[in-house]
Amino acid sequence: MKRWQAILPLAALGALGVLFAGFGLHHDPHFSPDALVGQPTPDLTLPPLAGGPPVRLRGEARPATLINFFASWCAPCAQEHPALMALNAQGVRIVGIAYKDAPDQTRALLARLGDPYATALVDRDGAAGLDFGISGVPETFLIGADGKILAKQTGPLTLQSAEALLERAPRGG
Repeated sequence: MKRWQAILPLAALGALGVLFAGFGLHHDPHFSPDALVGQPTPDLTLPPLAGGPPVRLRGEARPATLINFFASWCAPCAQEHPALMALNAQGVRIVGIAYKDAPDQTRALLARLGDPYATALVDRDGAAGLDFGISGVPETFLIGADGKILAKQTGPLTLQSAEALLERAPRGG
């Protein structure tokens, strides 16, 4: 009986090793589920960073609008910032949502790096991020003229990834 008691933990450990090895070999760490792609933009109302009355996010969607979740404490967000500034300079409309960030910290970041957002909104408690199903920041969504989510980019945007994202918008919109 003692022999089985000694072998059982080793067998369990071996089985877990096989399970994790199989998962690791077939799991793409860059895969991000796009469950909301093709769905309407969540109907949320958020306060603007600049103050004033709350903004209904669904009403903010226009052709080729990007919704970018970001935060001042997020290093990859700072990494993608030059691409966002370049997109803004090209006339791409970007709505920024400051995710779980203190508004004064967000304002300081945008004052330091530049403000690429047509509208910057505050998601202090992260509820909007949950409604969008984000796993972290930065994440960017392409919203069509009809208010549906056309595509999603997880991780920092580059000019190349942003162009690929924007190509998913219907022509003329």
